[in-house]
Amino acid sequence: MTNAFSGSGPDAVFAAYLADGRFMLQQCDDCKKHVFYPRVLCSHCGSPKLTWQPASDQGTVYSTTVVRRKPEQGGDYNVALVDLSEGPRMMSRVDGLAPHEVMIGMDVRVKIIDEPGHGKLLVFMPTQGGGA
Repeated sequence: MTNAFSGSGPDAVFAAYLADGRFMLQQCDDCKKHVFYPRVLCSHCGSPKLTWQPASDQGTVYSTTVVRRKPEQGGDYNVALVDLSEGPRMMSRVDGLAPHEVMIGMDVRVKIIDEPGHGKLLVFMPTQGGGA
């Protein structure tokens, strides 16, 4: 798939795809590995030949923690590292259940949300059947 936003840097391209409701990852044309965070060179082999591809929207929780906040400051939330099925690991959060219920090994899927004050964000939701 070609880069529909070729005049922008990779982070701006990623954000533009999210704003369009699409989760896209870069894939190296040389080593065929996927890359995240968006960049200009492949983090695996150093090639500049990166193209944007639709992501599968599937992942597994690698690590999770609960960040504690007072209720008047928004309450507790989780921070999770998720291994995408394409290989890269990304930091986000898992929505749809209490922060302490997010478990390592849980199967999750991508959801793009509109977060007030932040614009479009990529979060995860548990899939049916949970995880490990």
